Amino acid sequence: MKYHLVFMVTLVALGCCQEVAKKQNKSNSSDTIETIVKVDSVQKKELKSFEGLADTTFVRLADFSEDFAYDMRYATENNFLKAKVYDCAECYTRVKTAKALINANKDFLEKGAKIKFFDCYRPNSVQYKMWEIVPNPQYVANPVKGSIHNKGGAVDITLVDMDGNELDMGTDFDFFGKRAYHDNLDLSKEILSNRKLLKETMEAHGFWSIRTEWWHYNLSAGSNDKIANFKWECKH
Repeated sequence: MKYHLVFMVTLVALGCCQEVAKKQNKSNSSDTIETIVKVDSVQKKELKSFEGLADTTFVRLADFSEDFAYDMRYATENNFLKAKVYDCAECYTRVKTAKALINANKDFLEKGAKIKFFDCYRPNSVQYKMWEIVPNPQYVANPVKGSIHNKGGAVDITLVDMDGNELDMGTDFDFFGKRAYHDNLDLSKEILSNRKLLKETMEAHGFWSIRTEWWHYNLSAGSNDKIANFKWECKH
C-alpha cells in the first residue's frame, strides 16, 4: 500500500511537470512568433516612391531610403554657432537632389560605406538666424541672397562604414581652416583617400564641391531653384 501511494504521487508529479513544460514551450513559442512578427514588420517598412513627384518637390529623404545615417548638427548645440536653430532633426531636399543622393549612396554601399548627413535643406528664416549669430560671409551665406541649402540643393555630409564609424576626413564638420580645404594635400594618405572617394563619387552624380569645405556638396541642377522657407513638421 505504501509503495502504491508513492507510485501514485510520482505519477501526479510527473504529470504536473509535463503540463508546466507544455505551457512553457507554448509560451516560448508564442514569444518567438511575436518576435519574428515584430522584426518582420520592421524589415518591411514601406518606402515611398518618387513616381508622380516633380523634381522640385521637397521630400523627407528618410521616406525614400533607409540606407543613410544622420547627425543633424543644427538641431543640436554641437555646431559652430553653439546654438540649436532647428526645432527638430530632419533631412529634406528637392526630389532631384534626393534621387542623386540615393544613386551616389548605392556606389558608396558597394565600397562598404554610406552617406551620413550633417545638414540638408535649410529654411531661409534659419539662414537669417545664423547670420545674426555669425554675420560673416566666409562662414555663413548672406540670407538676402540665400544659400543653396535654402534651395534644397545642398547637403553637408561625410561617410561612415557599415558599423556607423565615420571615415577620417581630417577635421570635424564645420571646421573653418586650411585643414578642411580640398586642395590641402598635407594630410595622411588615409584622409586624402577618404576625401577623394567622397568627392569623386559625388561629382559623378552631379554634385560640385566648395574648395574650403570637404563636407559641402551642391547639386548642379539645383542652383537655379528658388529660395524656400517652409518648415518641416516635428513628429516627436
